[in-house]
Amino acid sequence: MRILITNDDGIHAPGLAVLERIARTLSDDVWVCAPEKDQSGVGRSITMNEPLRLREVSTHKYALTGTPTDCVIMGVRKILPQKPDLILSGVNSGENICDYVTYSGTVAGAMEGSLLGVKSIALSQAYVFDDGVKTIPWQTAQDHAPAIIQKLIELETPERTFYNVNFPNCSSDEVAGVEVTSQGVNEHVLGMEERNDGRGLPYYWLSFAKSDELKIPGSDLQALRNNKISVTPLKVDKTDHDFRKSLNEVF
Repeated sequence: MRILITNDDGIHAPGLAVLERIARTLSDDVWVCAPEKDQSGVGRSITMNEPLRLREVSTHKYALTGTPTDCVIMGVRKILPQKPDLILSGVNSGENICDYVTYSGTVAGAMEGSLLGVKSIALSQAYVFDDGVKTIPWQTAQDHAPAIIQKLIELETPERTFYNVNFPNCSSDEVAGVEVTSQGVNEHVLGMEERNDGRGLPYYWLSFAKSDELKIPGSDLQALRNNKISVTPLKVDKTDHDFRKSLNEVF
C-alpha cells in the first residue's frame, strides 16, 4: 500500500513526524509532501500567483512552498510514480471540528485527496493551554490512529467523501472509545485586534474570543469533551438539498 502524507503545520512540525510513524505501522511505502512553512488556516486555497518551489528533504520526503492542497496535487501528479492508495493529512496541532473545518488546511488536504479519487483521512490532536503552556498528547494519536485507519481502509467509501478524525485531549489510556459523529456547530468568535507599528500606523491580528460550547449530542465537539475519538465522514458537496426544494418554488 502506497501512502502519501501531508499537513498544514509545515514540514518541521512534530505532528508530521507522528503521522510518519503512524503511516509506517501500515506500510513501508510512505511518501511525504508538506508545506515548507506553517499554512494553518489556509483552507483549500491553491497557489496561483507565484511559482511553487519543491525541495527534497530526504528519500521520499519533500517540502513545497505552497498550501496543503498544493502539496497533495504535487504529490499525486508529479512526485509519486503512481497514484497513492491512501492520503493522510496531519496530525494537526489542535482539534479540527465544528465550523472550523472550513478553515483547516489539514481537512483541505484530505478533501483534495478525495477529489483525486484517493481514500483520504484528516487527523488532528486536541490540546488545551494550561497557564500559557501548550502540552499536546501526541502519544494518544500515535497509539490509537493505526487501528482506526485500518478500519477505514477496509470500508467502501463513497466518492467525494473523506474522513475527519480527532483525538481527545487526554492520555492514551484515558480514551473512552471511538464515536462516529456529525460536524458540530460553534459560535463565531473570530475578531480583529488592532495594534500600532513603530510609526504609529495600525496593523491587525485575527483574535479568538472564548466561546460557550454548544453541546449537541452526537457531534464531534461532544465526543472530544467526553474523551472519545471522533470520526466524522465529510462530503465535498455543500449543497443545502432540503432548502433547495423550497428555493426551487421561488424561481
